[in-house]
Amino acid sequence: MIHHNRRTLTLRINHVSKKAVFSAGGALSLAAVLLLAAAMGSCCWVKAGVLCQTGAHLVNASGSELDKFTGSVSYGLFNGQRLKQCGLGGRPLSFSFFPDLVTVIPASLHVSVIFFCAVLILFSSICCGFFMYNAFGHPYETLHGPLGLYLWNMISCLCSCLILILYAAEVKLHRLSEIIANYKEGSFVYKTRSETFERSFWLVFLVLVLHCFNILLIRLAGVQFPFQGAKDSEATTGAADLMY
Repeated sequence: MIHHNRRTLTLRINHVSKKAVFSAGGALSLAAVLLLAAAMGSCCWVKAGVLCQTGAHLVNASGSELDKFTGSVSYGLFNGQRLKQCGLGGRPLSFSFFPDLVTVIPASLHVSVIFFCAVLILFSSICCGFFMYNAFGHPYETLHGPLGLYLWNMISCLCSCLILILYAAEVKLHRLSEIIANYKEGSFVYKTRSETFERSFWLVFLVLVLHCFNILLIRLAGVQFPFQGAKDSEATTGAADLMY
């Protein structure tokens, strides 16, 4: 009788701890959705310094004189701003990718980044919903259960990686900053002098970290990895009985 009571108490403690872990995972997934939504609407993905090469060559500028010919470009997924300097002061200008730049940028690559951002928001929302469902509902051992959470979080991790890789390729390999700086410029040529990824780009990396941490939380809740053998499954059956 005492042994049975201890076992029941242990199972109840495991049940409460699972609820806490799954609730934390749901909160992190919701944070991922909000962070990505904020990143998509921001124009702080990339900031670059662009040199007016034509103007600098005309006056043989060098050293600190080049600062008078160095403007800036900052942009995100949908719009941005550029400041052109050719020795006579800055010329600020706002622009949007659609429809202004769609004919000069690698449009398929850019649209792919936006598409995977939308997919990532969708699956992060699914992760949030199913975490809460596992914490407070009565899930069953399919994609609705904790094993399914591995799938949703892994898909979210994959989408995050694709966004980072594709956007970095668009910026670095296709020289996106130079394309933007030289848009509708007939007499001046601009070259990228410096280029850095800004906070909104790194927010996507943070979303990736959150989903990786969610995978660790699922394992912490006592749910085996999908590729583990049946031996581990038998060891956790007792605790799962209370959950399902």
